[in-house]
Amino acid sequence: MSNPIWFPSDAYTRGSHIEALLKHLGLDSYEALYRFSIEQSEAFWEATLQLLGLEWLTPYRQVLDTSQGPQWPRWFVGGQLNLAYNALHHARTRKDAPALIWEGEEGAVARLSYGELEAAVAQAAHALEALGIQKGDRVGLFLPMLPETAISALAVAQIGAIFVPIFSGYAPEAAATRLQDAGARLVITADGFYRRGSRVDLLNNARRAAALSPSVEKLLVVRRFGDVPLAANEVAWDKHVLGQPSSAAYQPMDSMDPFMLIYTSGTTGKPKGTVHYHAGFPIKAAQDMAHLFDLRQHETLFWFTDMGWMMGPWAILGALTIGGTVLLYEGAPDYPDPGRLWALCERHRVTHLGLSPTLVRALMPLGDDWVRQHDLSSLRMLGSTGEPWNLEPYLWFFKTVGQGRVPIINYSGGTEVGGGILGCTAWRPIKPMGFNTAVPGMHAEVLDGMGKPVRDEVGELAVLAPWPGQTKGFWKAPERYLETYWQRFENVWVHGDWAILDREGHWMIQGRSDDTLKIAGKRVGPAEYESAAVEHPSVKEAAAIGIPHPVKGEAAVLFVVLRSGHTPSPDLEQAISETITQRLGKALKPERILFVPDLPKTRNAKVMRRVIRAAFLGQHPGDLSALENPQAVEAIQQAAR
Repeated sequence: MSNPIWFPSDAYTRGSHIEALLKHLGLDSYEALYRFSIEQSEAFWEATLQLLGLEWLTPYRQVLDTSQGPQWPRWFVGGQLNLAYNALHHARTRKDAPALIWEGEEGAVARLSYGELEAAVAQAAHALEALGIQKGDRVGLFLPMLPETAISALAVAQIGAIFVPIFSGYAPEAAATRLQDAGARLVITADGFYRRGSRVDLLNNARRAAALSPSVEKLLVVRRFGDVPLAANEVAWDKHVLGQPSSAAYQPMDSMDPFMLIYTSGTTGKPKGTVHYHAGFPIKAAQDMAHLFDLRQHETLFWFTDMGWMMGPWAILGALTIGGTVLLYEGAPDYPDPGRLWALCERHRVTHLGLSPTLVRALMPLGDDWVRQHDLSSLRMLGSTGEPWNLEPYLWFFKTVGQGRVPIINYSGGTEVGGGILGCTAWRPIKPMGFNTAVPGMHAEVLDGMGKPVRDEVGELAVLAPWPGQTKGFWKAPERYLETYWQRFENVWVHGDWAILDREGHWMIQGRSDDTLKIAGKRVGPAEYESAAVEHPSVKEAAAIGIPHPVKGEAAVLFVVLRSGHTPSPDLEQAISETITQRLGKALKPERILFVPDLPKTRNAKVMRRVIRAAFLGQHPGDLSALENPQAVEAIQQAAR
């Protein structure tokens, strides 16, 4: 691995959540804290909850019960709480402190203090109960990033119901798949939203999705525009919610009672509904935000995301539980000009900015001037998650956006994890593109083919003990959950990522293990090929897949998107191939390099290599509901001919 490019300083360690935890536990170093977190897990979680200020309506009597195995842990047994109460408890002591800021694409801005947010959530809770929603009912949230999105999620949780976040860009059929599986009774949606200056008709998609979902009885509609007539089974938010009482009781919930079903796309079959509970995901979100990102009260988090990706609920619940401010943005990241995100950060004095590597790669070619025009001195942390980095965009994010002073907190886990397995801490040096720690409380290892921990070699990323936030299985599919994570090694969560852990405690993720290539007996992560390819100045981005080969067993095929001003040619293909060979060696020379206008990506900007491979080989690609750009698949099929 490379050398560190960022180093700890008093400016980051002094006054941090980690410093407080070290003092509380009487420990003298971050390394000692991590060891304590896995060797004395229950004491670690009790101390963490105490310092986070988590409040229980009924105290728990046991931290952890694993009598049903690590696959089905029960956390904080006997305890009752409500995540909405903990997300809003700062209204009791800091009612005028900023809780939520929203900006619409056209420039509209809304701000809610903790007191105002708690009152708005109470009104929505009363409205939900008036619509017949009860404890345990499922409510679809088919919404863009609006203030009502956060209010709805908290209100559903406050009354003990379960929300189902659905990406606002889904087609009706994809949304209906999730509503049907969850058995949702109500859908909260909007009459539309702005995207690149145009109105998107979300309500029509919600109506069609509801028509395909027999369990859905009504739609509660946020009137973003207010000029769309509503049908008989549709209720306007402004008429039904805003007149309700501004205080409401919090439903006591058992620690393991679910509050959210969030769906992830599978390689085959229908999407998986991960089940998250009141004493899991919200605690994990707040803990990761404290121990990795060190979000403090009076600081503002902005993560460019959607509610249908776990980072949406994560940002809202984590920031509010800690007592920070969460910024939500409705529109495109580069509209009306490429400086929009940087203007947002300047205007709202954002301290914590989270972007995916794919978005950084898209913003980088637009030029440094768009960044430098704005005052980004408020930034204290940069965040990233979703996929592996390559070096050039990582360094651009660090040097141009972060001005070489702000650490990038790389973060990797998943929807089923409820947060991160790996991350970065400002208490240790940070190497480019990597992770300098497993998240405290996560007993992570890299395992070889026999299930033994290894260093300085590629293996399976695994977690050896349960944690709060671990999904409570898949909705109505416990067998699929066990097959997905628990089949490889006994009582070990195998996450599905190839990773390397060096002897200095730094981690790198090489990509999904089902994406990994094995060429002439050597295991190679797709990120190695892709990082080598983008070293050529003509390459904007690349995706590598493995295809059957009669001699090597498997061979690499690269799909390359060129930068503006470059044209595909045999000479260019040869030049890119030589760049890769120089980096990886002759034995790993790619079999083919194909030029395509775009790569298939999910709505949260992950490259879908399994779809690329299936399209290239003429196989069925599996679930495509999360696909942002289906035309990219057609281009790959044409390139393969």
